[in-house]
Order: sequence, then C-alpha cells, then structure tokens
Amino acid sequence: MPRAHRIQAPDLLYHVGSRGVERQPIFGRIPFDREHFLTLLGETVKRHRWNLHAYCLMGNHFHLVLDTPESNLSAGMQYLKGIHAQWFNRFKPREGTLFERRFWYRIAASEAYALELARYVALNPVRAGFVSSPEEWPWSSYAATAGLERPPAFLHPTHVLNTFGGGLDARARFVAF
Repeated sequence: MPRAHRIQAPDLLYHVGSRGVERQPIFGRIPFDREHFLTLLGETVKRHRWNLHAYCLMGNHFHLVLDTPESNLSAGMQYLKGIHAQWFNRFKPREGTLFERRFWYRIAASEAYALELARYVALNPVRAGFVSSPEEWPWSSYAATAGLERPPAFLHPTHVLNTFGGGLDARARFVAF
C-alpha cells in the first residue's frame, strides 16, 4: 500500500520533525554537529524559500515550525535530512540510515494550536529535563525570539510573536508563558 500524499500548500503553518532510527542520537556524538545542522538548516531555508519561525534541536530529534510559500516541504526536508545524514555518517564514520521514516508533520490549523506549538517547541528541553528554563538551551530559537540574543538570518520569529499578540509586549508575553 503506498504512503499517503503529504499536504503541501503555501498558506499552511507546519510543525515538522524527525527522530533518529531506534531513537538513537542524531546530535551530540560529533563535535559541532548541531552547529553543522543549523548551518544546513539556514541553507535549506534559503534554498527552498521557507519561512522558519521556530526550531529546537534535541539529542535524538528536532522540531521546526515553518511555512513554505512554494509548497515544497518534502523537497526541503529531503535535502536537510539527506545532507545531514551523509555528513554525520562520513564524520562518525558509520553506515546505514540515521533517521527513522521520512519526517512527521502537523498542520497548525488554528491560532490556539499555533500558540501551543510555540510553547511546546520552546519547552521541549525543559520537559526533557536538560535545562530548567528554555533560555538555557542553546539549540533552540527561544532566546532569539524572546529578544535575549540576535536571531540568525534564517529565523523569522515575527509569526511566533504575532501569535502572542504582537506589538511591544509580545516578547514579554512569550517569555512569561
């Protein structure tokens, strides 16, 4: 039985992620692996003209919140995961698949879900017990969105801040959640 087709449209907000095969680490085994992934993520965002609103890199998985004006989510994820897996396998060295399945995604169909999504992604390392507050995790967009550091060029936190009402107080509401 063939896989179901992915819903890809320019006006959708996606929560996208992928996990290591058998829950094995995709980050943390190699020096600079997360930096490499973020560089590659920036290239993917530029190459596929995505709008990346939030991200969080964990040990064995990652989360992205984005929209794709050119309806090319699958092509971008194939590029991102494929290049990272090739680099990871070459550097380690190791053989075989790095990621389980293609990738998973959910569509944020409401503003309420978008708000919960922003919270979920930011709090992922806290809920996993890695840090006590989201600004302590250096591998997420939380600090940049909260105004605690300069956002990378590939990140567009405006959508997340607009979810929190926009305006001057949006950062304070985002940090206070």
